[in-house]
Amino acid sequence: MDLAELEPAAPDRIDLGRKRLLIFVVAYNAETTIEKVLSRIPSTLHSADVEVLIIDDSSKDDTFRNGLRYQQRNSAFKITVLRTPENQGYGGNQKLGYRYAIDNDFDIVALIHGDGQYAPEKLPALLGPLVRGEAEAVFGSRMIDKKAARQGGMPVYKWLGNQILTAFQNRMLGTALSEFHSGYRLYSTAALAQIPFEKNTNDFHFDTEIIIQFVLKNLRIAELPIPTFYGDEICHVNGMKYAWDVFKSTIKARLCGIHLFYDRKFDVNPEAVSHSDKLSFPSSQTFAVEACAAGRNILQLGIGHGNVADELQRRNCRVTAIDFAANELVSASQAAWSAVNPTLPPDLPAYDQILLMDLIEHLHDPENFLDALRKQTAGRRPEVIVTASNVAFFVTRIMLALGQFNYSRKGILGIGHRRLFTFKSLRALLEQAGYEILEARGVPAPFPLAIGANIWSKMLLRMNQLFLNFSKSLFAYQICIRARALPDSRHLLKETISGSAFLRSRFLDRVA
Repeated sequence: MDLAELEPAAPDRIDLGRKRLLIFVVAYNAETTIEKVLSRIPSTLHSADVEVLIIDDSSKDDTFRNGLRYQQRNSAFKITVLRTPENQGYGGNQKLGYRYAIDNDFDIVALIHGDGQYAPEKLPALLGPLVRGEAEAVFGSRMIDKKAARQGGMPVYKWLGNQILTAFQNRMLGTALSEFHSGYRLYSTAALAQIPFEKNTNDFHFDTEIIIQFVLKNLRIAELPIPTFYGDEICHVNGMKYAWDVFKSTIKARLCGIHLFYDRKFDVNPEAVSHSDKLSFPSSQTFAVEACAAGRNILQLGIGHGNVADELQRRNCRVTAIDFAANELVSASQAAWSAVNPTLPPDLPAYDQILLMDLIEHLHDPENFLDALRKQTAGRRPEVIVTASNVAFFVTRIMLALGQFNYSRKGILGIGHRRLFTFKSLRALLEQAGYEILEARGVPAPFPLAIGANIWSKMLLRMNQLFLNFSKSLFAYQICIRARALPDSRHLLKETISGSAFLRSRFLDRVA
């Protein structure tokens, strides 16, 4: 029985306006179905603005020849039939079709399958949201009416698996889709050009990864119901492997979102990273604020943290903030110099305390930077408050034990970090540069930023703080050190000479 006989007639007209449509048919071993699928494309789509692209993924049967035969017999619209030189996989085949759509200036690309599982008759209805500018992607969903999916022949294990995986993905990604696993999809090519779909897998979970990219890019997705049809087509998907791949990709995307993992395919918004406000819970920012006495003259050198400067000013501190992320550390003209030793203000001796907020880890040569900082304080002994990520944090250790060492946009392994520190290595760096350590404290992970300000984040913060009592090295997310700059030998020699002269004069006065 034909799928068209199982469902009421779908709307068969759509005004494309001036939009160009590519109907992209992915095909593998579809010699018995490819011509029937093509013949079911609604006649209202037979126009000069519509092209059908068939990509046979190195089938082992006559899919390619049957596609060519249909092309020769029909001239209602343009049909292009291609065959890959070697099998690319389901995801790899899609990459080729989407690249074709982008490079040939199509406005919309509609993906259908050569095995006939998805009804071409539904194309006019599915095109609506894209033509009207209401969405950047439209998915045909079989699970809007879950009963209809079963009535259409979807096996029980697939029906249950679909719902379980979809519920999990919605939970992880903050979405509310009825189905993540339909292969009936229409995309705006302008939207496709905004995401790195070519970095996705060539396997079947390509469909999951492209949804994740659309979600992370905040592109609009619409769902419309489609009929479910399971006939005698051969399924090439290993269900357990597919489910595991979907699970892994979703978890990776979630970890990328909280900066515990980095994967370029999910880095769809590579704008400059700004630091979040962490003053409402124990953090490196609260440590810096607490370490600064009211009314002091403070110099803040770092990467962002404008909220810290604002809070200190509310405490009557005089704050001079220099954000190296906004100037020297990213300056093309000074890149070679600033990366080694950013320019320091000439009035360093005037400051009582100096904040180095997440700066040390961004420098190629923090040793020379700290030497210069100490030297330019001209023999005064200002306090220096240093914050840096702790690469020995237990999560990083576990990931390393599992063979993972992934950078991220933020966090301990931020991609802008040039040097990594533990408590011992940062302490040694400061001491060898001539600083006396006054306090070294660890702060917990920023759970409220990762999972929201709720009871769970509060509980995790308390647990993390409890564990810090056992081991700062293992359970500190960031290292916070308060140190005092000691005078270098030249200034200390001057102090020694002048101090000795004063004592000598007092001694001589007493003798006299």
